[in-house]
Formats: sequence, structure tokens, C-alpha cells
Amino acid sequence: MPDQSPIDVLLVEDDPGDVLMTREAFEENKVANRLAVVSDGAEAMQYLRREGEYADAPTPDLVLLDLNLPRMDGREVLAAMKSDENLRSIPVVVLTTSEAEEDVLRSYSLHANAYVTKPVDFARFIEVVRQIDDFFVSVVRLPRH
Repeated sequence: MPDQSPIDVLLVEDDPGDVLMTREAFEENKVANRLAVVSDGAEAMQYLRREGEYADAPTPDLVLLDLNLPRMDGREVLAAMKSDENLRSIPVVVLTTSEAEEDVLRSYSLHANAYVTKPVDFARFIEVVRQIDDFFVSVVRLPRH
């Protein structure tokens, strides 16, 4: 049985409403996972590489990544993570509004661990985030950093 201690999750999301709903989903799930949030791809890479203000940031156990981001989009973040020996083992769940088949295929070809289309319905969004959280905390064994 996998260890069910809290995990560090990095949410890379530029929509404040989606950030709020994700935080609420984590709170409703009553799991003590730590959720850090950055709002663009360049900031995500600074966080992941522990640069500048993120020098003391924990290495996340899981990244929830939107595709449509300012400065550096999610596809670029995913490609950079998976080509970096220090970051490639971090699971990445693409969590986006895009239902385009090309985005699904490209995300998986860039080694995303999962691709989830964000529901527009608040209750369903909460449930989807809860299921992702449950899966990565209760089912999957994550590498320790």
C-alpha cells in the first residue's frame, strides 16, 4: 500500500477562478496536501528549478498543468520538464479546457502522465480534482525527491 502522507502539488494555472476551485477541491477532500500555485509557464520553471524567490521551494510530487499559459505555454513547460533529468520523474497531469485531439496527442507525446479536460460545471470540476488527488495520494506510488 502506498504511503499516504501529504504530497506537494504545484498548480500551474493563470485563471484565478480555476485556482480557487482547485483550492476548494483540495480543502473539501480534507487531505493535507500542500498546494503551491504559479500563474505562468516561466514562473513554473523557476519554481521547479528553485530559482530566485523559489530557492527554498519543495520539489513537487505532482504538477497540475494548464496548457494555455502566458509567457511560456504548458506544452513548453512539459517539454522542458521531461527533457530535464532532475524534473522528468515528476508526474504531470495536464488539466486544461482544451478538448482538441492534437493537444491530447501532443501532451502524451511530451510524456504527460494524464490529460484531463476541465469540466465547466463547478461540482464536476471539484470531483475531477478530488479524483486526481485521490489517485496520486492513495493509489500511485510517487518517487521521493
